Amino acid sequence: MSKTTITAKLSRRGVVVPLLALVAATTATATPAAAQDQQGYTTSASGLEYCDTMVGTGESIAKGALIKVHYTGTLEDGTVFDSSYKRGKPLSFNVGVGQVIRGWDEGILGGSDVPPMLTGGKRKLRIPPKLGYGERGAGCRGKSCVIPPNSVLLFDVELVGKGYK
Repeated sequence: MSKTTITAKLSRRGVVVPLLALVAATTATATPAAAQDQQGYTTSASGLEYCDTMVGTGESIAKGALIKVHYTGTLEDGTVFDSSYKRGKPLSFNVGVGQVIRGWDEGILGGSDVPPMLTGGKRKLRIPPKLGYGERGAGCRGKSCVIPPNSVLLFDVELVGKGYK
């Protein structure tokens, strides 16, 4: 019996279509919009990686809102380059309007595949250079930079709440 004859007999019995659907279902793999790594970070389409260490229970923040954030920023080698905790005062800024690096705006306000932080929440951010300071770096004097060009930035961020200036 030829392959065509077998297929024709099986399709008349209603077997081929369900069998093909079963094969397709077991061999296909789903591709999530955001993938999670072994350290608990989820990677967004933009390349921002985030991990909630404590989900807030307060209100969400609207674009342009004045907010207060405590944070510690480190380089991949563990060097701390800035910390509001050390100053004893959270940073106040308007979120989502370009007053901070893009990775912060997306990581706090949220985006197409990043949930917004809620007041009281704590989140780790791993910010690629294109969402940070890129090729220019930051705090550069001569050939020395506090944040070298093309650095991946690591932040522990706490959304304290709405800010007041």
